[in-house]
Amino acid sequence: MSSAPALTDALAGGTVVLDGGMSNQLAAAGHDLGDELWSARLLAEDPGAVTEAHLAYFEAGADVAITASYQATFEGFARRGIGREEAARLLALSVESAREAARRARAARPLWVAASVGPYGAMLADGSEYRGRYGLGVAELERFHRPRVEVLAAAGPDVLALETVPDTDEAEALLRAVRGLGVPAWLSYSVAGGRTRAGQPLEEAFALAADADEVIAVGVNCCTPEDADRAVALAARVTGRPAVVYPNSGETWDAGARAWTGRPTFTAGRVAGWRESGARLIGGCCRVGPETISAIAGVLREP
Repeated sequence: MSSAPALTDALAGGTVVLDGGMSNQLAAAGHDLGDELWSARLLAEDPGAVTEAHLAYFEAGADVAITASYQATFEGFARRGIGREEAARLLALSVESAREAARRARAARPLWVAASVGPYGAMLADGSEYRGRYGLGVAELERFHRPRVEVLAAAGPDVLALETVPDTDEAEALLRAVRGLGVPAWLSYSVAGGRTRAGQPLEEAFALAADADEVIAVGVNCCTPEDADRAVALAARVTGRPAVVYPNSGETWDAGARAWTGRPTFTAGRVAGWRESGARLIGGCCRVGPETISAIAGVLREP
């Protein structure tokens, strides 16, 4: 476990800077992520690259590293011929890789590790994490999530990042899966136009976490900065918890062309507004790199 103060105490005292996108940082370093396992493939093939990506964000000013386990599942690894024991080792390695980066960063400030728990659709690798509604019930989704959540929790992260959640059924399943593990969690939805990706009202979605003792923050990620603007205050008001927010750059992914289009709309100038609306964990997701995280840190640490 970390020797840093508890993340919950840090949130009570101020704002914490999250990192940016793992995949874009790895791609910038020359790694090919054209694979169903995405960045999780490098846990098996080049874990040092994952550590270097985390280190880049810590050195840019991030206080929290989100592990490369978003797409790391027993089922996904099994499709590549990786058995359960080795898959469990790789899941734990995702936490250790981030912890190693924190040690190497030698920062004077506290640093934390968030173990990423991506949605069921990330394992399918067909874009369904942006739609939800997989045809599975809450109990089935809980059975999918619980084994890897248990492995990640046992690896000693400071918090579990239940992230890019597309609908309320999966949120309910994840909240059940983390119950009793002794590790705090944040719950973060992927949203569009004031609703979850599956179309449920955000007020209803955020309310699910209001009575979950394990949850220390609720909010949104992997959405446009504009959608984040609308969601932060609602998350804080509905749950009475700090909000977490880490949107994409604002560019759009063209699945047919397999390329990003449009112009970035994420600027560091937005983050002061998020903080005023109740956000206490602020960073970036896809296409947000160390330069932007450095600018965010600069704004949030201004006296």
